Amino acid sequence: MTSECQKDVVAVAARKLEDAQAFSIKHNISKAYGSYEEMARDPDIDVVYVGVIHPYHLQACKLFTNAKKNVLCEKPLAMNVKEVKEILDSAKKNDVFLMEAVWTRFFPVSVEIRRLLAQQYIGEVKMVRANFGVPLLHVPRAVQKDLGGGALLDLGIYCLQFINMVYKGEKPESIQASGALLETGVDETVTAILKYSEKRMATISCSSGCLLDNDAFIGGTKGTIQVLSHMWCPTSLVVNGKETHYPVPEPYLPLNFTNSTGMRYEAEEVRQCLLKGLKESPVMSHADSLLLAEMEDEIRRQVGVVYSQDSQQKFESVLL
Repeated sequence: MTSECQKDVVAVAARKLEDAQAFSIKHNISKAYGSYEEMARDPDIDVVYVGVIHPYHLQACKLFTNAKKNVLCEKPLAMNVKEVKEILDSAKKNDVFLMEAVWTRFFPVSVEIRRLLAQQYIGEVKMVRANFGVPLLHVPRAVQKDLGGGALLDLGIYCLQFINMVYKGEKPESIQASGALLETGVDETVTAILKYSEKRMATISCSSGCLLDNDAFIGGTKGTIQVLSHMWCPTSLVVNGKETHYPVPEPYLPLNFTNSTGMRYEAEEVRQCLLKGLKESPVMSHADSLLLAEMEDEIRRQVGVVYSQDSQQKFESVLL
């Protein structure tokens, strides 16, 4: 993006210059860098999207925040609570904008859900359920521990953020989780039951070994809301049995992933926050990112998934 906060991609960086050049030519981007450090030194760069795999988020985010760049970082923001806090502290210290790229929250479906809940359209919410499963065992990055693999951080994060959105960032009173691990030590399948105050509950299921329904459900005392597949990039919402479709913008290039043009909603949120002088988004705040990391850590603790980054923190329950 440019310093005027326009939605222009002006540079791309990769560890190999030829990779960055190939990407820049394909997508008509004017600058290509063979290192992230070069991009950090570019005075014309206003916002950096960090899309490296998550074991490298801490290093990349701090590189750009220390260079006074605003940062949109792919989810999960980091590998654990300690790393998330370090990134948040760096953004605050350098007085720059930072947001975890939970793109689901900015789709029109999610906007409509928040509006309905604010109006108590379905009464008091008592139950939330979210499922996300896609066969990924053939993808090395999804199954290797040193690459940050695992169903929870890759897929379950979408389910957890949905629950957190519905319950407005409230910390659960307890989490009971179970899972099946691969030989590599990462989780293939995880299920969790979350208990909240006032007799409210939530459940998640995520798996990199099989396809699930990939939908989400909100049960209230006066009705129901269902997000049809694909719940992580939603375009269909069923409210009390009535379905409404919310199409995403039409692509002008072939898409790599389903509904990829929905990322424009996320980019617009960043632009609007910068124009207003905000350092975090009210829709996906720093507190939201910290809560996500706390819940992920607790689930991993119970399931038995430990990454090398966890040796740097006291890995214990954060919900007690």
